[in-house]
Amino acid sequence: MTESEAWAYIESKPGWIALSTNGHDGFPHTVPIGYFVSEGNIFIGCLDQTQKVKNIERDQRVALTLESGETMADIKGVLIKANARVIRNDVERLAISQLAARQRGITETDLPKIVRPGSVYLKAEPVKIISWDYGNN
Repeated sequence: MTESEAWAYIESKPGWIALSTNGHDGFPHTVPIGYFVSEGNIFIGCLDQTQKVKNIERDQRVALTLESGETMADIKGVLIKANARVIRNDVERLAISQLAARQRGITETDLPKIVRPGSVYLKAEPVKIISWDYGNN
């Protein structure tokens, strides 16, 4: 895939994204999770103090994998290498929450007015995107 095709694929949200962080024991910690894209960044909402949050605080390097397809002819996907940070600031979290709601089609009057207690956002800023599309070979 070209870079623009890869971004179109990422933004199409074909499924859950797999977030891999670096665990304290040196092993990867990978979890499937929902996401959305804004201005070339991947945003993930989650609860604070989870293992993924602790891992990102220790090491900002993450990998995000998204794939789809069921046969060799239609398998495609992306691997995004990124630097991530945890967002706890209430003003930033509310702005991100409202952005996510707008992307889901929520009207301005129904946008969130407060943030969920105990929640954070992860912001992953891509460094490199690797993509594949076996249907185009």
